[in-house]
Amino acid sequence: MINELNDEQLERYGRHILLDEIGYEGQLTLANKRVAIVGLGGLGSPVALYMASAGIGELTLIDFDSVELSNLQRQLIHNEQRIGVNKAISAKQSISILNQETRVNTITDKLDDSKLEEVIIHHDLILDCTDNFDSRYQLNRLCYQHKTPLVSGAAIRWEGQISTYDFSKKEQPCYQCLFPRKINTPSNESCTQSGVVAPLLGIIGSMQAIEAIKCLLNLPTLNGKLTIIDGLTMQIRQFNLIKDPNCPTCNNK
Repeated sequence: MINELNDEQLERYGRHILLDEIGYEGQLTLANKRVAIVGLGGLGSPVALYMASAGIGELTLIDFDSVELSNLQRQLIHNEQRIGVNKAISAKQSISILNQETRVNTITDKLDDSKLEEVIIHHDLILDCTDNFDSRYQLNRLCYQHKTPLVSGAAIRWEGQISTYDFSKKEQPCYQCLFPRKINTPSNESCTQSGVVAPLLGIIGSMQAIEAIKCLLNLPTLNGKLTIIDGLTMQIRQFNLIKDPNCPTCNNK
């Protein structure tokens, strides 16, 4: 528990402290928060860097995959020298160069429900930076069960989307309300098969980082809303989400 910011922290985070919405107390709050990032690829790269640079006290990085040459088009937290290295470990190395004050844990295994629950229980917020529906449904279900806020992003081809699911608030829709799970339907289309324009991941990941900071500080977020960005036309659309009374994850029947 950090009770006050030291002189170096006051200088480092001075531009945050100048903001009325953050201030000294808000920055101190961020310094005492624990955040888990699931997936250290195209979305997780900017998310992890901005979470560390923003002064989040502790990060847990979760990824069982290793860095490949094809990742470097968009996964900017890694580099050529780390090809073959686990992505969580590679990301930790980059964060240590950026901000040594941030405590970083790494998990390099694929987590089943019980192990993922342990992570969720011990963190204030989860960032979903995965690239497949199976992981998104799993995170959504477990975060809902433990009322842990979830910031979810996705990007493929030229289109990205982002939403925040603050399950601490009553009667809020969840990810499965927005994307009902269909049985016997392929659910793991990713940029590996369809491609993605590199900077789009940076845009969506940066927006996830903003949403995470706002959620941790109890500022207004995209809770109950979905934002979609078309990188080809540069059109941004936003929709209100409706809770599905028949959702198998979050209905209270």
